[in-house]
Amino acid sequence: MGVAEKYLPKYTLEDYRLWEGDWELIEGIPYAMAPSPYGSHQRILFEIGRTIANQLKNECNKNCYVYPELDWIISEDTVLRPDLSVLCKEIKQYIKEPPEIVVEVVSKSTSVKDEYLKFEIYQREKVPVYILAYPEIKKIRVFRLLDRKFDKYFDGDTGTVEIKLKNGCTVRINVAQLFE
Repeated sequence: MGVAEKYLPKYTLEDYRLWEGDWELIEGIPYAMAPSPYGSHQRILFEIGRTIANQLKNECNKNCYVYPELDWIISEDTVLRPDLSVLCKEIKQYIKEPPEIVVEVVSKSTSVKDEYLKFEIYQREKVPVYILAYPEIKKIRVFRLLDRKFDKYFDGDTGTVEIKLKNGCTVRINVAQLFE
């Protein structure tokens, strides 16, 4: 631990609730959210969300829901806001348990946080499936939790990804169609 890190102030959920603007709180350290996302970010987020939501509603009908940008309170010093979360229960306020699927849309300004910091936290919190979407290069990476570690089982710009939820429902994502 460096000297500066040793003396950084640590914040809590109580502090977080008082802040203005968009923040994430990671192990007591505040992270400002990137400015309003570009259109390509929002469009791919919408396409992934719509693809999953339509299947959950029409084919699975098992009370699973897609939540865009909803706070996940992990602990008293960690609050994340995934771009998209899928949970098989209705959430009234905040997420308080690991989602079935977490999606982060990666940009140059968020790549380190999404690919390393959040990756480790989602792995530690036992998120079954973590999807990283890259609108600039039109591809996705999908990781699933195996033996408490993420295993990359899809990395590409074509093909269909199949994700089996705990409730038995299978969600299919045609990657090339996301970016049309």
